[in-house]
Amino acid sequence: MKRVIAFPRSLLSLQALAATLLITAMAPAGGDDTRALYQTHCASCHGEDRLGGIGPALLPGNLSRLKPEAAEAVIRDGRAASQMPGFAPQLDEDEIASLAEWIYREPEVEPVWGTKEILASQIVRHPAGSLPAAPRFDADPLNLFIVVETGDHHATLLDGDSFEPIHRFETRYALHGGPKYTPDGRHVFFGSRDGWITKYDIYNMEVVAEVRAGINMRNIAVSGDGRYVMAANYLPHSLVLFDAHNLDLMKVYPAVGEDGASSRVSAVYAAPPRGSFIAALKDIEEVWEIPWPLPTEPVVSTGHMATPLAPTRSHDTPSFRVRRIPVPDYLDDFFFDMEYAHVIGASRGGESDGQGGMVVNLDSGDKVADLPLEGMPHLGSGITWEHEGRRVMATPHLTRAAVSIIDMKDWTVVKTLETDGPGFFMRSHANSPYVWVDVFFGPHRDRVHVIDKASLEIVETLIPEPGKTAAHVEFDRDGEKLLLSLWEEDGAVIVYDAKTLEEEKRIPMSKPSGKYNVWNKTRYEEGTSH
Repeated sequence: MKRVIAFPRSLLSLQALAATLLITAMAPAGGDDTRALYQTHCASCHGEDRLGGIGPALLPGNLSRLKPEAAEAVIRDGRAASQMPGFAPQLDEDEIASLAEWIYREPEVEPVWGTKEILASQIVRHPAGSLPAAPRFDADPLNLFIVVETGDHHATLLDGDSFEPIHRFETRYALHGGPKYTPDGRHVFFGSRDGWITKYDIYNMEVVAEVRAGINMRNIAVSGDGRYVMAANYLPHSLVLFDAHNLDLMKVYPAVGEDGASSRVSAVYAAPPRGSFIAALKDIEEVWEIPWPLPTEPVVSTGHMATPLAPTRSHDTPSFRVRRIPVPDYLDDFFFDMEYAHVIGASRGGESDGQGGMVVNLDSGDKVADLPLEGMPHLGSGITWEHEGRRVMATPHLTRAAVSIIDMKDWTVVKTLETDGPGFFMRSHANSPYVWVDVFFGPHRDRVHVIDKASLEIVETLIPEPGKTAAHVEFDRDGEKLLLSLWEEDGAVIVYDAKTLEEEKRIPMSKPSGKYNVWNKTRYEEGTSH
């Protein structure tokens, strides 16, 4: 299989400069043509077709987090701590505005990214097994955090006992969907909005392999045994399967319904007890299940998963084949019960009749309940806990200032808590009496609510720093400490005592978003997302 040699950044910069000079010489006279402006100043880094290169792809779907006025500022002033220069000396304000407007247009011809392009993109810096198998640091390898810093596209490896940074490294542009660990916690996989999958060896603090699965990717999932990686794409409409060792391509699945209709893939999840991937399709009324080969030896895990983890199946779909599960509506976002027997999905059509969610049995394919979850529930951020002898789940809403708490036995809404604004993330831990939820959207985004699991009441509202966004909590492995983000360019990760709710430490970071604890993620701790 063809593999790409990883060149030093200095060489890439020389190549980019040479390409820029060549394109400049070939550009037509008259700088008022926006395409010519793009080819002259942008194509060498972002690709002649806007699909990306050294820089990220410049397509509407990939730029959804960047407002047009912010894009103008980046073109004018550049981006700190990156290879993006400012073009104010070369371009006037009208030209900058023209370029910014143009990159938000859909391309005239839909880009192609298939098997050939995926294979050509693969980079293997350190083949599997070529690096030492012992950590190069003294910290507990199962109580580490990966902190994603979106401000300057870096990640920090953080000691979960001392809360001291171990290593900080550059990532691809616009990571999305959360990093995923192998069961032993040694390797972590990142997915970028631009479709890049990066495999990182935590023990050696090295990027070991990369591949580009698509042009606009939603997220990735890693199989329960750590042997396979699946990517979900908006563009092209596909799921892509890789061998996790060196990110070798195994299979491309066009997301096409039985009637020939094509669909974006909203997300893909690993369902370890089922030994399969579960995919949400945005434009087809189906859920897809794709099983992987059951391991010959059980994968050891703890938490609320079986110990050892021994997947079982109720169907006979061959490994890596698609099992289609028809559903009554389009399901954009998922939550699973503890056994992964049911999927709880946000249904787009249900908003109109006050439902907004449904529960589907993954074995039979039957809908077993509708859920009154209007306000776009963010189910991917939902959590569960035991309440008065019954398991409940809770979810924030993206467009409603509320948290919904649902009985997972009869699927009734136990309680709706009014909050200070729509929220994005919820987190807890089995050893904590509290649930934390942010109010990410709206004027009160500097607040975070603390909910008592027993009383189901908000018992504290914290404002870590007035006027600055507070978001995304993650606990350490024992549930004794937790991290909260000040989601700002000059932000920080704040360490709290999980019992007293007292702030203990601030670690300056550049717009930190998600924090991901190795133990909680690999042990499927009930208080974190998966």
